[in-house]
Amino acid sequence: MEDQKTILEVKNLQKFYPIQKGILRKVVGYVKAVDDVSFTLKRGETLGVVGESGCGKTTMGRCIPRLVEPTSGEIQFFGQSLDLTLDAHKPDRKALVELRKKIQMIFQDPMASLDPRMTIFEIVGEPLLYNSSLVRSQRRDLVAELLEKTGIRSEYMDRYPHQFSGGQRQRMGIARALVLNPEVLICDEAVSALDVSVQAQIIKMFQGLQRELSLSYIFIAHDLSVVEHVSHRVVVMYLGKIVESAVTQDVFETPRHPYTESLLYSIPSADPTLRGKKRRVLPGDVPNPADPPPGCYFHTRCPYAQERCRKESPVLHEVGKGHLSACHFAESLPLKGYAELIEERRNGGMYA
Repeated sequence: MEDQKTILEVKNLQKFYPIQKGILRKVVGYVKAVDDVSFTLKRGETLGVVGESGCGKTTMGRCIPRLVEPTSGEIQFFGQSLDLTLDAHKPDRKALVELRKKIQMIFQDPMASLDPRMTIFEIVGEPLLYNSSLVRSQRRDLVAELLEKTGIRSEYMDRYPHQFSGGQRQRMGIARALVLNPEVLICDEAVSALDVSVQAQIIKMFQGLQRELSLSYIFIAHDLSVVEHVSHRVVVMYLGKIVESAVTQDVFETPRHPYTESLLYSIPSADPTLRGKKRRVLPGDVPNPADPPPGCYFHTRCPYAQERCRKESPVLHEVGKGHLSACHFAESLPLKGYAELIEERRNGGMYA
């Protein structure tokens, strides 16, 4: 993907939620949901974003089209800077409207994002009412084309969401996201609520649409096996921060952060020889984002933690070509890739 043009650049994105107490609602602290996140996205690229629940993946995704108002940061879309430090009540509406046309979201729960009182034609075609001059017949033709492209028969467009399965509803959400011909799709757990067979169909469709329309994806997910299959690069988040970023193959074969190694070992394996074998379990829970631990946020759960980790916050730095890690000892830790972890578990070398 090196020869592809960078179309989206996110710099120092932050989203802090104030904690208020007392009758006067005095601000006594902040929940740092997204804390100084930066990355780029190229045309035709899929950027996987992984991490535990509560790490800030969804909030980060929603901040980009400003469905959630960021605290600070900057977005450059096709080289045009969109300042996110603007007054929330006086944003640049024209720039925001144009941004949202080109950056669309696909949500995790399709039923929650589809109005049950509207037909499929009304749901998918609604963006055209406000962003085009097409008459009804033209909108119906375009919606029919998009439904067929996403695997829904066009004669069903006058039915309602409750008359379809979960996989079909997700296809409708994808069709709605495509109706304004966007450049970027932010897929927030877009396949996590679907059966495995349906997941495979949706993923195959995503890949076909990407080739046909030169789409770029930010693919937010828990399932690392899905991320490995669809992503060109992977970003690993922990407690609002990026702790590792690299091309997919490097993340799965040569991780450079202990948290990434733990995530790799959590991938389920269909190998029957591993039945009954001990699994590595990451101890503890994600720390409170309103009161994160000093030093490295991960040191409270890290099996490799040293005194420096408890005192000094690591900086995201390059440990290889295009491979970034926020670990003091990224170059020296004996971290294992997914294949090595499975082999070690098979030989009984993992701890419970």
